[in-house]
Amino acid sequence: MSDSGAGRDLQAMVAAERRRLCDDLNALTDAQWATASLCTGWDCRDVVAHLVWALEHSGIQIFGQFVRAGFNLTKFTMRSVRADTRSGSQVVEALRANADNPWTPPGGFGHAAPLTDTLVHGQDIRRPLGLPTSFDHARQRAVLDFLASKKATQGFSAKGRLDGVALHATDIDWSHGTGAEVRGTAEAIMMAMAGRPAALADLDGEGVGLLRSRI
Repeated sequence: MSDSGAGRDLQAMVAAERRRLCDDLNALTDAQWATASLCTGWDCRDVVAHLVWALEHSGIQIFGQFVRAGFNLTKFTMRSVRADTRSGSQVVEALRANADNPWTPPGGFGHAAPLTDTLVHGQDIRRPLGLPTSFDHARQRAVLDFLASKKATQGFSAKGRLDGVALHATDIDWSHGTGAEVRGTAEAIMMAMAGRPAALADLDGEGVGLLRSRI
């Protein structure tokens, strides 16, 4: 498959995953929206507001806000979320309206980046709320491959986190690396790769301690 064809496939995955997340969150109560997510300092509404923000602003606006935040990514994302005062149901509606938006972050990340954002942040919400979900295996593999790449260390994972660790998904055909073994579902591995300590309890193997020390 050509690079352009692969890119179109990934873009279609992003759109489908955004719609799936909206379906899962469509009936949340105000109390559920106010529940702390796995993202430090953000409730569940804030996470969706973060997913929507870049889809509703131009590249110039995004860059301007980044400059005003002193090129500090944490400050930049926190400010953008706090500036959005819409309710949970309103930001879900906005995300659904922008499901087909082809935006990708600058730096040549491609559509694997927003796909990763949508899957990981979706679980940042579903896990604390105990919401059941199912996963498309092709989308999971695309995200796991991205998180295992060097590119992912530029904002999606930490450099060196996976050194000396052999990751093995138990529910799909996917593995990565050599060294101390870590076994678990693709979802739990994905969340650990993305730096979520809550996922570590769902993993087994002598490499779990190594991951824990790097998150």
